[in-house]
Order: sequence, then C-alpha cells, then structure tokens
Amino acid sequence: METLHRSNAAPVKSISGTGIKSTNPASGEVLGEVPNAGPEEVRIAVARARAAQESWGLLSVAERSRRLFWFRDAIVTRSEEIVDLLTRETGKPRIEALTHEILVVADLITFYAKHAADILAPRQIGLHLMKHRRSYVHHAPLGVVGVISPWNFPFSIPLSETVTALFVGNAVVVKPSEVTPLIALKAKEIYDAAGLPPDLFQVVTGDGRTGAALIDAGVDKIVFTGSVAGGRKVAAACGERLIPCTMELGGKAAAIVCEDADLERTARAIVWGGFANNGQVCVSVERVLAVDAVHDRLVDRVVELTGKLRQGDPSYDEVELGAITFPRQIENAERLIADAVSKGATVRTGGKRVAGKGLFFEPTVLTGCTTQMDVMKEEIFGPVVPIMKVPDEREAIRIANDSRLGLAGYVFTRDRDRGKRLAEQIRAGSVQVNDVLTSYGVTDAPFGGVKDSGFGRVHGPEGLLAMCEVRHVNLDRFSPMKREPTWYPYSNKSYRVALKAIRFMFGPGGVLERVTSILG
Repeated sequence: METLHRSNAAPVKSISGTGIKSTNPASGEVLGEVPNAGPEEVRIAVARARAAQESWGLLSVAERSRRLFWFRDAIVTRSEEIVDLLTRETGKPRIEALTHEILVVADLITFYAKHAADILAPRQIGLHLMKHRRSYVHHAPLGVVGVISPWNFPFSIPLSETVTALFVGNAVVVKPSEVTPLIALKAKEIYDAAGLPPDLFQVVTGDGRTGAALIDAGVDKIVFTGSVAGGRKVAAACGERLIPCTMELGGKAAAIVCEDADLERTARAIVWGGFANNGQVCVSVERVLAVDAVHDRLVDRVVELTGKLRQGDPSYDEVELGAITFPRQIENAERLIADAVSKGATVRTGGKRVAGKGLFFEPTVLTGCTTQMDVMKEEIFGPVVPIMKVPDEREAIRIANDSRLGLAGYVFTRDRDRGKRLAEQIRAGSVQVNDVLTSYGVTDAPFGGVKDSGFGRVHGPEGLLAMCEVRHVNLDRFSPMKREPTWYPYSNKSYRVALKAIRFMFGPGGVLERVTSILG
C-alpha cells in the first residue's frame, strides 16, 4: 500500500465566532465553527418551518416537483464546490464525494419529480362489503419533519430525506452531525440561492442536546440515521411523544462467496465494498464468508489488490483512501484487530494507524477469522475486512443471519438462480448479488434495515409514502337512507336480522346450505 501526504488544505471561512469546530481529518486544520443551538433556537427554526409549510403544502405535486428541479440544478452546477468541502470536512476522495453524495441526491430528485404525482395520487378502494358506500385514500403532508443525520455521508443522507419530505409538502429541519456540520450549511446556502422558500428548509447545528431539542420542539416526524445505541435513545424519546420515526442504524453486512463465483469481480467488489469511505459505510462489507473451494485464491487476490491502494490527503493526492472522518473509529479498529489476533487471526496486510499528520489507518485484511472474534460480531465502521472460511453455503447463510444487525448482505455466484435463492434467505433489508454498496443509490427501491438495524424505509415509493399522513375518506354512493339498519334504536328484531345476515354471508357450507340454515 502506498501512503501519500502533502501540504495542508486552506481552511474555509469560519461560520461563526464560537461554538463547535469542524476539522479537516487529513490535515488537522480547523475549517470553521458553527453555533451549538439550544432549545430556543431550535423551537424558532421549527416554528419558521411550520409557517412556511402551510403554503408549500397547498401546491400541487407537479408544482413542487418543478421547483425542486431548481434545487437539483443548483446542486449539479455547484457540484465541485460541494465536493471540495466534502473532501476537506470528511477526508473522503473527490470521486466518492461526487458519486456517493451528489449523484444520489440529484438522481433522487429526478426520480421523485417523475413519479411522485403517481405515487401520491389518491387510491380508490373497491369495498367488498359496504357496496352502497365508496372509499379512497389520499396522502397529506405530516407538517415538519426533523432529520438527525450522520457524519459519514453528510450531504447525501440528510439531503435525500429533506427532498423526499419536500416533495410530499412537508417542511424540514436538519440537525447535522457535529463532526461534519459545514456541508449541511453549504446545502442550505445552495437551497436558498435556488429560489425556494428559505424558511421551508432549516439547519440547526449542535451536539446531541440540539438533537434532543429538535425531538422536543413539536416536529411531526423524526428520521434518524446513526448508531444502534443512538437510535434506541431517539426512538424512546419519539415514543414518549408519540412522534413517528424512521430508524436507519448500523450494519454488519456479510459477503457470501460461492464456489462458482467470478473471483476477480468478487475480490474487487470486496476490496471496494470494504474500504470505500474507509469502511465508514453502514452497508460496508464487514464479513466475508468464503467456501473452502475458493477461500485461499480469493484471499490472495484481495490481499494483492489491497496492497495497491493509495492513501493520502484527498485534497491534493489522487488516492483511493483518504482520512478517517471520526477519530474514535481508529480506536475501534485497533481494538477489534487486537482481539482477533489474540484469538488466532492473521493480519495479512495493514493493521495499524499511519504515522504522521492526519487521521489515517491502513486498509486491513484479516484471515483465519472465527465467530468467536469481536470483529465478526460487532460493527467495524472502519477499513478492516475479516475473512472466514466456511464449509458450504448453508453454513454461510447461518453465520450471516446470526447477528442482531440486518441492514445489507451480498452473495457472489455465477448462477443467477442460486444467487436469488441465497439472497432471499439472508435476513437483511437489502441484499445484492454480485455487487456491493449501491443499494442506497437505487433510488427506485426502498432502503432500510431489520432487527437492530432499524425500521422504516427511505427511497422508492415506500420512502415517499412514509413522509405522509394516510387518510381514508368514505362517501355516499347513492342518496342515503334516513337511518342505517345498525343505528339506534336497537331491538330483538334487528338483532335477529343481523344474525341471519352474518350467517348467510360468512357461515360454513355453500349458498344453498346457508339459505337453508337461516330459513330453518
């Protein structure tokens, strides 16, 4: 592995004089400071968003879509400006900032602009019993949606939830991670410049107390992306207030490698799927379960490819791996590697932090792993790929499902039927065959987890509908009677008529038997 370091990036202008500092993880340079908003500031932001939502919610879906195209166009036009800040604030390579962040948001806006009107259209219900009535379901905005977003994808995740909510007619208040707050403020700046209602989309920067204040400020839904521990606290707070919420939490994605897998594609997928964004991806390849027949050859190729990865400051260097965004992830990687080695694992490449300036950790491949090692059980969220040999696919499926996390999974095989069969056996919200990481970018499809990986879905029709109140309207089909048979006053006669009707409609036997029963 080649490690590159050069001069520091120039800091951007400070956002405010005091508050939370944003630091370039590749250089240690302070990029700016943002306010640590308190409860009063958060309440004001929510109130302004709610006032703006009233008129936005009255617009047609087509009109909202037309205006949100302005935002998409502004994002694309200023994409390099966004990439520059993303690279400095997160430490990720420029191409990842462009394709993993900007592309996802631009595509999601385009998808919903084309399909939101159909997805949100009123749905007629063919009533099977009350034929004298008719029903339909329509979808109304919730009001103000609060988004609490993470540091690993500080543009694509909060902006995806923001635009989804806006298409439905909601307003949004985003609380970005205190690790990467500047990019959310940049998104707000671009949004305002695009000519959309400025109060409709608010950003409140701060730490966990700011997030708690957002939940307590009277929002109508919370969308949280983060750790399982954080999700439990947020979900509990929402439960106390009867606020609906979507939880997108951690992952421990297993890659099952079958004996007939295309080893070159599989090895390259594992290396990219394990080390993109330094493994700081909720759907990273966090476990490789390779059957005996291909294990050794796969390991050799994965190690070889890993050794060719270049690492350095992405602001200046052409690299595959930049800096670790959050310092605690280095400590977590060191702990998990030490535990694995103490239990018999071998470090085939990498295994330690890079000396010198910045938060860099070598991309690491561990072999000889077992289910007794913490690295095979806990979320890594760092550039570490543990590989385990398994006797067959059945055992691989068992191990893959033996986890409290279920966000994503991967299967590698040349046999499409086998791939489909195995994919359907993995308990995860998204499973890909012969591909990795891109499930979040499939904006047509729902994304989310099962088990401790959370609940609710984003993206696709399901993600759009999750931002709505579903309302049922029931109407007259004909001129109504003065009184329904089941209304007051009650009588023995009405009871007997109702009993005969129920026996005729739902009783056992054929029609003739049921008629005979009620006449007898």
